Amino acid sequence: MILTNLLLSLLQLRAAPDRLPRKDAPQAGPTAQLDHATVVGVRNGSLESFLGIPYAEPPVGNLRLSLPQMIGSYNGTLDATMYGHPCIQSGLNMFAGFPPEVMQGLEPLADALTVSANVSESEDCLNLNIVRPANVSADAKLPVVVWMYGGGFVSGSNAIDLYNGTGFVQRSIEINEPVIYVALNYRLHVFGFLGGKEIKEAGVGNLGLQDERAALRWVHKFIHAFGGDPSKVTIWGESAGSISVFFNLFTNSGDPEGLFRAGIMSSGTAVPTGDITELQGVYNTVVDQVGCTNATDTLACLRTVPADSLLNASNAVSSNNVIPFLPRADGVFVQMPPLQLHSKGKIADVPFIMGNVKDEGTFFSFSSLNLTTDEEFANLLSSLWFPGSLPSDMSTLLEVYPSDPAAGSPFDTGDANAFSPQFKRFAAAQGDWIFQAPRRSSIETLSAKRTVYYYLSARGNFPGLGDFHGSDLLNAFGPGDMTDYFIHFVNHLDPNGASTRVHWPTYKPSTRLTLQFNEGSVPINVTVDNWRLAGMKEISSLSLRFPA
Repeated sequence: MILTNLLLSLLQLRAAPDRLPRKDAPQAGPTAQLDHATVVGVRNGSLESFLGIPYAEPPVGNLRLSLPQMIGSYNGTLDATMYGHPCIQSGLNMFAGFPPEVMQGLEPLADALTVSANVSESEDCLNLNIVRPANVSADAKLPVVVWMYGGGFVSGSNAIDLYNGTGFVQRSIEINEPVIYVALNYRLHVFGFLGGKEIKEAGVGNLGLQDERAALRWVHKFIHAFGGDPSKVTIWGESAGSISVFFNLFTNSGDPEGLFRAGIMSSGTAVPTGDITELQGVYNTVVDQVGCTNATDTLACLRTVPADSLLNASNAVSSNNVIPFLPRADGVFVQMPPLQLHSKGKIADVPFIMGNVKDEGTFFSFSSLNLTTDEEFANLLSSLWFPGSLPSDMSTLLEVYPSDPAAGSPFDTGDANAFSPQFKRFAAAQGDWIFQAPRRSSIETLSAKRTVYYYLSARGNFPGLGDFHGSDLLNAFGPGDMTDYFIHFVNHLDPNGASTRVHWPTYKPSTRLTLQFNEGSVPINVTVDNWRLAGMKEISSLSLRFPA
């Protein structure tokens, strides 16, 4: 299975309609002064929203495949009553191969898996949304949380209704811990994460991460105008957004430049990739597909072709390459192969939360239904996850991830959900390879020198998927009991507070204490992070020897 598909976030789900910011709200719109401009937003009850505010120049024309350029000044009146354009999305189908009974189980979660109505994709997408309590004064100095969406670095948007932040901010008001919520857009797939030596030499690798950093600089400069405190910013993301937070903690030799004081990583840390130049074949294929092969300057040529041509090329390489669009070492934003950062890099001196769901891999494993034998399983892992390895290198991995369905994911479901002889085995190993094992390697090292809190979400148990990747966001944005912990953390750098029921201890290598969210009569308890120790150790070893 293609790794970009593995990281696609499910949760492009619609929130309840009465929680959405609306242009036709009956109250007069709130305003804020942004440089020399008056920004007009929308009021909905106890909340005010400012939507689609551009934080950088449109990355089109000569600015395509270039570093984000901050807007020089704002003037006049800025209409911030509707979402801005999402960045151009991948056209891949994340639900290919899903059994009917699994799809049926997902239907109650959402009436759509798209962004909010009335917004269209565009290259001109570097915008952000702000949600705040109503009637906040410009000198309120409220803490700020900045959201980075998931989607495998090939899809996602701040116009996804689940991510509108209104439930989060409303809950912060209810518990008397008010916060301001910001959600940003960043460039995706070929527009944001193209690799190759030409990209590295031009210093334009990992542009999506550079976009995020530019948005953080915008927040630092302007959030005070909306009542926020630029010295009290927490960055939060899920899946690709969580991985983005991880890289923002390490970039610039760990100097946060005053842009944030804490982080929350929901399902994502380092990715098992190498150097950006290892994607030369992807670059060459894209150049060839859009007709730039004979150009003297192929990168300059890519800036002139129609966006649709680049999108088609992006989808083509995504169908034929293991990991065409993921962050990699570029010598600028990401200084070394990601799996080496926690041991060799410098991390920002800030506290952070890390978290996972119980069944990280199930949602991405239905492409494995044609696997029936140990040999096929070993061959696939060798070629897909650990390039350069031999099937014989997989012998220990096959032992610690047995084919017995009762040992696989969804975990703790016995022989149920065995859609094929290797499905549950593949799902268990896959979730650990991309999410759990890198997280454990990182947290064991980093928690010895930073304040770290870790959670496991074991709540949901959806048919065939268990507690699948992204299901914790239904609790975090809900609002639910996870919301309160996050709000307290944003306010006080400690998730524990008056509205939280169970004390969340810090994670230490010697104790591995974990806050676990459960189904049933014990909704929250403290557990120990000791699941699949041998398996994750082996996966981490292979990933370091054979980065994807």
